[in-house]
Amino acid sequence: MIKELSNEIELNIRFSELDPLGVVWHGNYFKFFEDGRDALGNQYGLNYLHMHERGLVVPIVKCSVDYKSSIYYHNRIKVVTTYHNTAAAKIVHRYEVWNLSTGKLSAKGETIQVFTDTAGNLIMTNPDFFLDWKKQNGLL
Repeated sequence: MIKELSNEIELNIRFSELDPLGVVWHGNYFKFFEDGRDALGNQYGLNYLHMHERGLVVPIVKCSVDYKSSIYYHNRIKVVTTYHNTAAAKIVHRYEVWNLSTGKLSAKGETIQVFTDTAGNLIMTNPDFFLDWKKQNGLL
C-alpha cells in the first residue's frame, strides 16, 4: 500500500473573501488550496523555497474545483490537502474544503504542477532531490 501524505489547516473566513452576495467568492478556493499546499509542503519538507534553491519552479498547469455548498462570513473552514503520488514528473495535490460551521463539504479540488527551470523550460524527468524526498517519505 502506498503511503499518503496529508495535512489539515483551519481558517476563519474574512469579510474580504466574500462576493457581493455575502458568499465566499469562488476564486478564493484556489487561495485556500494554496494555503493547504504550503502547509503540507512545510510539514513534509517540500516547499517552494527548497525547489527554487535548486533552480526549479513548479508552476500550476491544471487546477480544478467542484463546489458543493456555500461558505459565509465568520464561518470556520478546514482545508484537507493530500499529496497524490505519481511516477510522472509532476506534483498532484487533492483538496477538500469543509465548512466547520455547518459540517458540510464545501468543495473538492485538484492541482497539478510540473517542474521547470527558472527560464521556464519543462523538465520531463523527476529531479533527483524530488526522488530523494519521495524515498524519505515512504513514497517509493
